[in-house]
Amino acid sequence: MRVLVTGGGSGIGRAIARAFAESGADVTITGRREDALEETSQGRMTCRVADITNEGAVGALFDRPFHTVIANAGAGSPAALTDITLADWNAMLAVNLTGTFLTFREGLRGMEGGGRLIAVASIAALKGASHLAAYTASKHGVLGLVRATAQEVARRGITCNAICPGFVDTPMADAAIANTMQRLDIDREAAIAKVAAGNPARRLIDPSEVAATALFLASPGAAMVNGHALSVSGGEV
Repeated sequence: MRVLVTGGGSGIGRAIARAFAESGADVTITGRREDALEETSQGRMTCRVADITNEGAVGALFDRPFHTVIANAGAGSPAALTDITLADWNAMLAVNLTGTFLTFREGLRGMEGGGRLIAVASIAALKGASHLAAYTASKHGVLGLVRATAQEVARRGITCNAICPGFVDTPMADAAIANTMQRLDIDREAAIAKVAAGNPARRLIDPSEVAATALFLASPGAAMVNGHALSVSGGEV
């Protein structure tokens, strides 16, 4: 199986890429930083530096077809709605939504005889979140894209699904924790508890738990799971 993972240089993308490589898949990872990609790869994967908001760069990634395309690259930064500039808004949608669209479009064009499209969305695709208006809107858009695409590809043996994690123990969660510390004037331990409070398990999610979900969605056993938003949130959603 040939697998492409965008945003494979760190966090969830790194965990997903390594899980697929360990399962025997031929994995290609993309991202903006070559050093981070090489650290993920450890010599076991193909590394391609690319900006997933650039149409030409995304097209160039698909010089060979992939069976499984995982649109994981994303960004998120907390801010009150009144503090979000138009540039901030457009940048968030470009990475999270347009990047997923471009990745899916090019991946789908090369799929023959079945395949898997998987978006790493967020529980923010399923509910609102304070101080995350741009991020939440972009992830709601990703889920809409997944559901529409699923309807188009179902008769071709292709599925399109979204994984919707809660707060995962990654650098992006670190940014949310730091913001919470500053905004509420509390220490790191209290901020982590605050960030994880929505999860009934009261802990951050391990990236490996999201990777396991991606492995399932790419498996033959998930052939009839299509257009689904799979919440990995300990019951938060």
